[in-house]
Amino acid sequence: MPDFIEWCGFLGAWLLVAGALYQAVLELRDQDIRRDELIEASAKIPPPPPVSAWWWLLPPAHFWLTRQRREASRQQVMAQLPDEIMDGLIDFMNKARGWFIVGSGGFLIAIAETWDLTEKYEWNDWTFWAIVVVMASLCIFHSIYVVARSERARKHHHSKAA
Repeated sequence: MPDFIEWCGFLGAWLLVAGALYQAVLELRDQDIRRDELIEASAKIPPPPPVSAWWWLLPPAHFWLTRQRREASRQQVMAQLPDEIMDGLIDFMNKARGWFIVGSGGFLIAIAETWDLTEKYEWNDWTFWAIVVVMASLCIFHSIYVVARSERARKHHHSKAA
């Protein structure tokens, strides 16, 4: 029975990662983000001037100045956007941040469960890393495959109906 429970924890954790990733793809894909208007607003604003290379003598100051200039430029772009576009962008960013947190939490649990499994069976560290890479890849490819399959089915149905 302990082996069964160990495998359930391992599979459950990776299903949590796959589910969060898939749900994030579905929800974020359906967000109304008008990229063309964002690009147009960005094109109206000149890029921030580069920070002098002399600031590399004090790397934290260089990073801070670079970040400040980028933030000022981003604020100028945001000021150009109509309210409805800005609302959509904020909604998108909030959902993306939320799904990133959920997916990251699931991934950390999956890593812990994978480690427990490799410890239980006394597998090598490289086996642990191989399993993590394979399982993470399967989670990513699952989302890509299901979304692509759904799009093909949708296009096929629309072409039949026309």
